[in-house]
Amino acid sequence: MAVSLTFLLIFTLITGTDGALTMIPAKAGASVSIPCLYDSQYRNHVKYLCEGYYWNHCSYATKTNSHGSGKYSISDDKNQTIFNVTIKHLTVENTHYWCAVEINGGSDVRQYFQLSVTTDTSSLYVDNQEVTGFIGEDVTINCHYRTSGEIKWCKLGRNCVTGVSGSIDGTTVTINTTETSVFTVTMRGLMPRSSGWYYCDKENFQMPVHLTVTAKPTGAAPTTVTTAGEMTTEGQVQTTRENRSQVVKVLDHYAQRSFSVQMSLIIPLSLQIFIVAVSSLFLLILRIKLVKPRDSTASKLNEGEETYSVVIISRTKALQVSAQTHLPSLEA
Repeated sequence: MAVSLTFLLIFTLITGTDGALTMIPAKAGASVSIPCLYDSQYRNHVKYLCEGYYWNHCSYATKTNSHGSGKYSISDDKNQTIFNVTIKHLTVENTHYWCAVEINGGSDVRQYFQLSVTTDTSSLYVDNQEVTGFIGEDVTINCHYRTSGEIKWCKLGRNCVTGVSGSIDGTTVTINTTETSVFTVTMRGLMPRSSGWYYCDKENFQMPVHLTVTAKPTGAAPTTVTTAGEMTTEGQVQTTRENRSQVVKVLDHYAQRSFSVQMSLIIPLSLQIFIVAVSSLFLLILRIKLVKPRDSTASKLNEGEETYSVVIISRTKALQVSAQTHLPSLEA
């Protein structure tokens, strides 16, 4: 199964401004998402992707005012002034494209970019293109390459670091090239303004990385965020956004299982409590019923004793009376 591979191209669609990213490596069979940044004056204009090497002969692939095909899709975030284009099931023929904005009564504003789609490992790639860092801490990005040439770490619309160290927007940057076929970029002391789009640059290839810097949750231990490995056997890259989606699904699954386990425990416990309560009530009723006959028997026994006593006394008195009656006759 082809793994979704997200590559991000950002440029300002303003006449006379060159795009920083022109050649993006990609993997055949994967998908590529291309966010295209445009000027705010074009917020309500139609945006589109045009396929072809020559602008005058390119053909519409997808537009924001029409439904996309199964291969191409497009969406427009007017608040961020970015329209996103996704190309699925990449082939080596998917090479030349233009991101463009329609201009009524004038020439459309456009920017050319090229995809270098290969069937083997890409010439330049990163482990994850979506990276999150925390204010005041560090973040590390590994840029894997297969070509020779100068190494750069750049921020779109800003400067580049070409040596072993430098600074971008006040954030210290160091580049480690000791390992073979990979250079490691570390950004230290992150600040909110460190957020944005960066890219690894090696020879003629650029690989973008989006960094989001946020405040660290209270109580969390200091960490250094790295983009180390979620590579497939094909050398394809899993994006962090996809990984987050997988994590959310896993957490939801375990939350549902936890709820089921809790319910499976609560229901038998409730049943046991009910059984104990009913048993106690039954025993209480049984005890009351047993006590009443005992009391009745005891009462009858007491009455018998009294009757017997009365009988004895009565017979004694009778004898006395009889004796008194016969005494005079004896004296006579």
